[in-house]
Amino acid sequence: MRPFDTLTRFDVFLTARGLGLDAIVVGGTALALLGVVTRETRDCDVIHPELSGDVQDAAKAFAQQESQKGEPLSADWLNNGPASLTALLPPGWQNRLQPVFTGKAMTLRCLGRRDLLLTKLFALCDRGSDLLDCMALRPSVDELRALMPWVQQQDANPDWPAHVEQTLQDLARRLGHGF
Repeated sequence: MRPFDTLTRFDVFLTARGLGLDAIVVGGTALALLGVVTRETRDCDVIHPELSGDVQDAAKAFAQQESQKGEPLSADWLNNGPASLTALLPPGWQNRLQPVFTGKAMTLRCLGRRDLLLTKLFALCDRGSDLLDCMALRPSVDELRALMPWVQQQDANPDWPAHVEQTLQDLARRLGHGF
């Protein structure tokens, strides 16, 4: 999906049904709405609030409508998959939110740069994916050093801290930084 276009159409869809959504998004959708990346994404990850049944039903109906028009969209394209991040993020993350989309029925915000970067670095270390997103965010060497301890605390595996350090060193090297 092309986030801005899809969300604009979904905003119209919600408006026609008298529904609204005020949410915090992360992942590829957030990066695309910020203009950090131009790639398409599979879904729209909402970390807060928990999506209501009415909004989930509307998202599924919208996906079906879009798919019939030749714009394939999975039934769970709008989801709370990464909602557990809210318990992991550093204190005060709610105060660092930034607006990324305002429509008639929908207002979306995303994490501030530092918190968004944390989530992407964690994903890079945890899943081995998100390298291109991390590179697009272009963290400085100072940011990588400052954020590394948080990422290192996110897994109890005794090998995790060394893995995080190696992964962030590799990222720094790819970005042309010394680490």
